[in-house]
Amino acid sequence: MRKDSVKNNRINVQVQRELGRIISREIKDPRINPMTSVVDVVVTPDLKYCKAYISVLGDAESVADTLAGLNSAMGFIRRELAHSVNLRNTPEITFIMDQSIEYGVNMSRKIDEAIKEITDKEAESEEDE
Repeated sequence: MRKDSVKNNRINVQVQRELGRIISREIKDPRINPMTSVVDVVVTPDLKYCKAYISVLGDAESVADTLAGLNSAMGFIRRELAHSVNLRNTPEITFIMDQSIEYGVNMSRKIDEAIKEITDKEAESEEDE
């Protein structure tokens, strides 16, 4: 199976959906932040390995705790994934932190601040005239 085939894309989406469900509903570890989301999943064509990109809304300590909690629950997550997704092999999951959502929020805030500064300067220049 090719890496960019339709079947591989369907498997990626299905594994992403199931991982999100397992992390949000099934795991009861207090270290895992409730604002944890699965951003993307890439399963290798041989279905043996999987990279799961995880985003956590919180500080650096919360991110580290969530990653530790997910790694400690790896066996449970794999077993639940095997029960819910019918694949020949259940992939070995590697969790990777993806901070793109946090980066987007910070950039949006900076853009809003820059626009506010520009409008304030324009309002001051109109008052001076």
